[in-house]
Amino acid sequence: MSKHFSPSRPVARLATLSAALWLAGCSFIPTFSRPAAPVAESFATAAEPAPAANATARTAADIEWQTFFKDARLKRLIELALQNNRDLRVAVLNIEQTRAKLQVARADQLPTVNAGINGSRGPAANGAVTSSYTAGLSVTAYELDFFGRVRALSQAAQAQLLGTEEARKTVQISLIASVANTYLNLLADDELLRATRETLKTRQESLRLMQLKFDNDAASKLDLSSAQSLLEAAKVSLAQLTRQRAQDENALVLLVGQPLPADLPAGVSMAEQGFLSDLPAGVPSELLVRRPDVRQAEQNLLALNANIGAARAAFFPRITLTASAGVASNDLETLFSNGTSVWSFVPQLLMPLFDAGRNQANLEAAKVNKEIAVAQYEKAIQTGFREVADALAGRATLGDQLQAQTAQLEAEKTRMGLTDLRFQNGVASSFDVLDAQRSLFTAQQAVVQVQALQLQNLVTLYKVLGGGWTEAAAEQK
Repeated sequence: MSKHFSPSRPVARLATLSAALWLAGCSFIPTFSRPAAPVAESFATAAEPAPAANATARTAADIEWQTFFKDARLKRLIELALQNNRDLRVAVLNIEQTRAKLQVARADQLPTVNAGINGSRGPAANGAVTSSYTAGLSVTAYELDFFGRVRALSQAAQAQLLGTEEARKTVQISLIASVANTYLNLLADDELLRATRETLKTRQESLRLMQLKFDNDAASKLDLSSAQSLLEAAKVSLAQLTRQRAQDENALVLLVGQPLPADLPAGVSMAEQGFLSDLPAGVPSELLVRRPDVRQAEQNLLALNANIGAARAAFFPRITLTASAGVASNDLETLFSNGTSVWSFVPQLLMPLFDAGRNQANLEAAKVNKEIAVAQYEKAIQTGFREVADALAGRATLGDQLQAQTAQLEAEKTRMGLTDLRFQNGVASSFDVLDAQRSLFTAQQAVVQVQALQLQNLVTLYKVLGGGWTEAAAEQK
């Protein structure tokens, strides 16, 4: 039977080749679109005061921490923390680890060439012993990435690397804020201890005078017991504050990553810290570019989006290539001088036909992982929105609270002076004096606590607006 040429065969082959090339030029990675921010379009106006006259104020993300903080002692502590803190060191090492994984993923896009020498000895059919030696280069199971599976995995690794870099920035921002707030706690502890020691001296003198009056029947046992109670209360406060200061210093040592040096620069009081208070909050959408934790969540989303492309590509044929070229000889001594050239070329195409639903399950898992990442991304935005709104609420109210608290302290000082004068003239009782002392001490403590809280709120606002990480800061580190 004669064979006739059929034009349909070359046409079909051409169509198949064209389809393969078209698929090779496509990406199975879904088109990425940034999810809409699930927050209000602006921060609550009730929490944010009217814009200051300085309309050119720099955003927190553009202000280096060396500029934001004025206290030389605090700056030195932050420098030491950036050099020695172990959490930051782990974050840096995570970047190096992820960069190595990215290099592994990129290496899969290129063939791996190995050099090798093989030898074998065994019996031949005639009973003699034969030898065979080969030497050359080989490529084993190199995947021809027609459908972008390996490229998708490489893109996922690239996004993961960028995510770890953003995580490192987040750790640095949090570290700087933690060092500053702990330092402010120490300053507050010192001021509270100073006020407590002064109160303790005053109450010791009051008890001494009350004891004299009691011994001379000029005061009752109740008066003496009340004075003794106030003195012991001051001792309790002194012990508590001494313990609290030691614990705050231990926390600072942990953050700094080493014992506090003895040659630290002199610091300034809380009233002289001079933090910038006119940081513009802007609009919530700006958090997407200011806060590295939000950018990290977005990079994680991009990585899982790329994994969907790799899972889709698994449904298509996987083409691998194994090849070798070298020399062969029956004599090891003449292998390189008089060996015979040998080569092999073994392409392989594997088309998934039945895998019990494994590829489909992997694809579904990749899609679910992406949805999880979307939720985490949205949660990062919502968390950032809440943190900024809280800090703005603090900025809008803590100033008024401190002003009122300071005014109350002045009133208590006046009351204490007048009550003591009345007591000396026999108009006021000892209970009036003791009550005035108690109220004065409480007001002194409250002023220090609110003052520290106001400064810490400004540090927190700087942090949640993305301050603490800039290129200038990185270069100085």
